[in-house]
Amino acid sequence: MNEKKIMSRRSFLAYVGSGTAALLAASSGLSLFSGKALAEEEAGALFTYPEDTVAAAKGLIKPSSQDELLLPPGFTYDVLAAYGDPINAKGDTFGFNNSGTSYHPAGDSSSDGLLWVNHESADAFWVLGAAQNGHYSAAQIEKLLYAQGGTVLGISRNASGSWVMNPSSPYARRITGLDAFELAGPARGAKAVHGASRVQGTFGNGAGGTTLWGTQLSSENQAADTAREAGLPQTHYGWVIEVDPADARFPLRKHTALGRFRHGATVMSLAKDRRVVVYMGDSAAYACLYKYVSKGTFDPAKGKANADLLTDGKLYAADVVRGRWIEITVQAVRSALNNLLYSLPSSLGYTREELLELFREEADVYTYTSEAALILGATPTDRPQTVQTSPQAGLLFVAHTNNTDHGNLHGQISRLLENGGDCGALDFSFETVAAGGLQSGFSSPSGLVTDHFGNLWVSTGMASDQLNQGAYAEFQNNGLFAVMSPLSANRKVMQFASAPSEAAFAGPCFTPDERTMFVAVQYPGATASESSLPASTWPAGTGGKLPRPAIVAIRGFSY
Repeated sequence: MNEKKIMSRRSFLAYVGSGTAALLAASSGLSLFSGKALAEEEAGALFTYPEDTVAAAKGLIKPSSQDELLLPPGFTYDVLAAYGDPINAKGDTFGFNNSGTSYHPAGDSSSDGLLWVNHESADAFWVLGAAQNGHYSAAQIEKLLYAQGGTVLGISRNASGSWVMNPSSPYARRITGLDAFELAGPARGAKAVHGASRVQGTFGNGAGGTTLWGTQLSSENQAADTAREAGLPQTHYGWVIEVDPADARFPLRKHTALGRFRHGATVMSLAKDRRVVVYMGDSAAYACLYKYVSKGTFDPAKGKANADLLTDGKLYAADVVRGRWIEITVQAVRSALNNLLYSLPSSLGYTREELLELFREEADVYTYTSEAALILGATPTDRPQTVQTSPQAGLLFVAHTNNTDHGNLHGQISRLLENGGDCGALDFSFETVAAGGLQSGFSSPSGLVTDHFGNLWVSTGMASDQLNQGAYAEFQNNGLFAVMSPLSANRKVMQFASAPSEAAFAGPCFTPDERTMFVAVQYPGATASESSLPASTWPAGTGGKLPRPAIVAIRGFSY
């Protein structure tokens, strides 16, 4: 037994913040909770920490430049899988640069289930080896495609309480750039996708989210380079795919109705009339926010047949200046382009004639969504790659990582509150609630997850080659932060974890009981080259072993 005091989840939340009620009251801008209600919330939900106040709290751990994954006292982590580990009896191996994660419980279990993991890239130094005469061999291309996509891991807690991967799980498998996918929705068979209804593979998978019917959405993000290297059509990639981790017979699909761009996270909710709403981020440097609203309504009795709701609906982009959602249609795009008084956004890089040629049919606005959104007046922001809903209806948090070209070095977290708390509304309010920088203690927010108290957990994504230097020096390594009551005067930002050298955390998620957090550790030793030793040996430790991206389970929370 560890002699250090185990900090319960309830104790931890008391230490760093004031709970759901303060967050929700502040985020709505309304007096939803009386002082009595707030007191009852704090008394019921939070542990009273002896002789401590939120104002006096300095943090849980300090920034670090060590080549270690650091956690507060009483917390520990288990490495579930690292690059190259066998994951099943077939001999499939865990992919490279693991990113977003989603836990799919067996029933409602918080100790046994499946973990979906995205794989967003395959590094030339660690995975592929050097190209010959500027080109990869067929074997290298196959490795490039196999190392990306996604992994389904069977995982559970053993008798000692540690999390372990189960390589004998019948569900464990890889979904890669070598698998066949159906195109579903409005771009299927269109000229923009070269008439294809079936395409090869998925890769560049950075984030995603779960559906209301229990399947997994995965976002194709950094796909362009791999498509080019493999000689595959660019427009077959940059979509949101759907997979059922628990059923290999479920058809692999790319949902073209959700648009094609550098997809970040997706999060699904319901409008008040039970239409399905999917919010989507975009990780490009100058990008918009999106949401999709289905034509039909969600019916729990239909189970996974609800997936068809993602093939027919309306796609919107956010105009955050006016607080409105703009429907993206080819008619609206062509109307704007044919208006001689209309000035093209300078960031597009196309002439008016080229754009009129690009946008001829409805499938084109789904295939070139970011261009269409800018033409129609949606607001580009600085890498709004992660979206996350709050327990409050109609409230969305957005992580804008940064954009050094705009002088936005440290990014920010914004909130979008739909009118009337209805995800199907067409207008909203929007504001920044936490700015990155020394005053907050974090830089470059890249991943978000909320807990049932409504608190935000933020992973950061400072570039590996900028860590511990210049404007980023004082933040040291990337971290995982608890941002408590981000809209209130009592806001506190606490560093909960520090990543190994040159690594970043990505895609945190919780078990249903919130006693375990899963998180990807990506890019350890990322800047290594033929002429240099890696800056990291994590998770192998000492002895000259190579660094490997890995998934960890953080435990130590209890009630």
